[in-house]
Amino acid sequence: MSTGFGGGFQDPPAEVLAEAAAAFGLLATPARLHIVWALAQGESDVTGLAERVGGTLPSVSQHLMKLKLAGLVRSRREGRRQVYLVDDPDVVTVARLMVGQLAERAGTSGHPGRSARNPVRLRELGA
Repeated sequence: MSTGFGGGFQDPPAEVLAEAAAAFGLLATPARLHIVWALAQGESDVTGLAERVGGTLPSVSQHLMKLKLAGLVRSRREGRRQVYLVDDPDVVTVARLMVGQLAERAGTSGHPGRSARNPVRLRELGA
């Protein structure tokens, strides 16, 4: 294994990098990231998630199925409802860190008129 850039860290095995890339890939869509963000605040059923993230029931269900297959969320039966919750607290930490930092920087960036059409770019934030 080689040493990392200046930090003295060892490079992770290829399998670990592939697993991390797959997890980031699953969170690369705004809808799935929003679902994980919402579930990080507390468990919910599909109807509640669809209302919160502004998606259709079938779309949110598909996203949940992918997240569940990847082990990022899990579900449990509560009467007639299926309730979803985050199954990997480390993913919540990463999502909260990234989204929280970008939201904070966007709010204090001094750039007026930011919107979905004019987003804050990571390069502008010094990342």
